[in-house]
Amino acid sequence: MTKPFDMELFLAGVLTGAHGTRERHIRQAKAIQAAIDSRWHKHNPWTWKQKHIAWFLNQHLKRAKSTRYYYLLTARLITNRLGRSWQF
Repeated sequence: MTKPFDMELFLAGVLTGAHGTRERHIRQAKAIQAAIDSRWHKHNPWTWKQKHIAWFLNQHLKRAKSTRYYYLLTARLITNRLGRSWQF
Protein backbone atom coordinates (compact mmCIF):
# COMPACT_ATOMS: atom_id res chain seq x y z
CA MET A 1 0.00 0.00 0.00
CA THR A 2 1.38 3.39 -0.92
CA LYS A 3 1.08 6.56 1.09
CA PRO A 4 -0.99 9.39 -0.39
CA PHE A 5 0.98 12.24 -1.85
CA ASP A 6 1.59 15.03 0.70
CA MET A 7 0.81 18.29 -1.09
CA GLU A 8 1.76 20.35 1.97
CA LEU A 9 5.26 18.90 1.99
CA PHE A 10 5.50 19.34 -1.78
CA LEU A 11 4.74 23.07 -1.58
CA ALA A 12 6.72 23.75 1.61
CA GLY A 13 9.77 25.00 -0.30
CA VAL A 14 7.92 27.64 -2.32
CA LEU A 15 5.28 28.86 0.16
CA THR A 16 5.89 32.27 1.65
CA GLY A 17 3.71 34.92 3.20
CA ALA A 18 1.11 34.95 5.93
CA HIS A 19 -0.15 31.78 7.57
CA GLY A 20 -3.63 32.24 6.09
CA THR A 21 -2.20 32.61 2.60
CA ARG A 22 -0.12 29.45 2.97
CA GLU A 23 -3.16 27.53 4.22
CA ARG A 24 -5.24 28.77 1.27
CA HIS A 25 -2.59 27.65 -1.23
CA ILE A 26 -2.38 24.22 0.39
CA ARG A 27 -6.17 23.85 0.40
CA GLN A 28 -6.41 24.91 -3.24
CA ALA A 29 -3.50 22.67 -4.29
CA LYS A 30 -5.28 19.72 -2.68
CA ALA A 31 -8.43 20.62 -4.62
CA ILE A 32 -6.42 20.77 -7.86
CA GLN A 33 -4.80 17.44 -7.02
CA ALA A 34 -8.15 15.78 -6.28
CA ALA A 35 -9.70 17.02 -9.53
CA ILE A 36 -6.76 15.92 -11.67
CA ASP A 37 -6.62 12.58 -9.86
CA SER A 38 -10.31 11.91 -10.46
CA ARG A 39 -10.12 12.92 -14.13
CA TRP A 40 -6.77 11.45 -15.22
CA HIS A 41 -5.72 9.23 -12.30
CA LYS A 42 -2.52 11.23 -11.85
CA HIS A 43 -1.88 11.18 -8.09
CA ASN A 44 1.48 12.88 -8.12
CA PRO A 45 2.19 16.44 -9.38
CA TRP A 46 5.51 15.23 -10.78
CA THR A 47 3.51 13.29 -13.41
CA TRP A 48 1.29 16.21 -14.39
CA LYS A 49 1.57 17.98 -17.70
CA GLN A 50 0.61 21.53 -18.55
CA LYS A 51 -2.68 20.32 -20.03
CA HIS A 52 -3.78 18.93 -16.66
CA ILE A 53 -3.47 22.23 -14.81
CA ALA A 54 -4.84 24.17 -17.79
CA TRP A 55 -7.89 21.86 -17.82
CA PHE A 56 -8.49 22.54 -14.15
CA LEU A 57 -8.27 26.30 -14.59
CA ASN A 58 -10.36 26.46 -17.78
CA GLN A 59 -12.90 23.67 -17.49
CA HIS A 60 -13.19 22.55 -13.89
CA LEU A 61 -13.41 26.03 -12.41
CA LYS A 62 -16.69 27.67 -13.34
CA ARG A 63 -16.44 30.32 -10.66
CA ALA A 64 -15.98 34.04 -10.31
CA LYS A 65 -12.87 35.63 -11.78
CA SER A 66 -11.50 36.39 -8.33
CA THR A 67 -11.62 32.71 -7.36
CA ARG A 68 -9.99 31.71 -10.63
CA TYR A 69 -7.28 34.29 -9.97
CA TYR A 70 -6.40 32.74 -6.60
CA TYR A 71 -6.31 29.25 -8.12
CA LEU A 72 -4.03 30.64 -10.85
CA LEU A 73 -1.64 31.86 -8.15
CA THR A 74 -1.63 28.38 -6.63
CA ALA A 75 -1.05 26.84 -10.08
CA ARG A 76 1.96 29.13 -10.50
CA LEU A 77 3.35 27.92 -7.19
CA ILE A 78 2.96 24.31 -8.30
CA THR A 79 4.61 25.13 -11.63
CA ASN A 80 7.45 26.90 -9.83
CA ARG A 81 7.95 23.92 -7.51
CA LEU A 82 8.05 21.55 -10.49
CA GLY A 83 10.74 23.74 -12.07
CA ARG A 84 8.71 24.28 -15.24
CA SER A 85 8.09 27.47 -17.17
CA TRP A 86 4.43 26.86 -18.02
CA GLN A 87 2.25 29.89 -18.67
CA PHE A 88 -1.51 29.91 -18.02
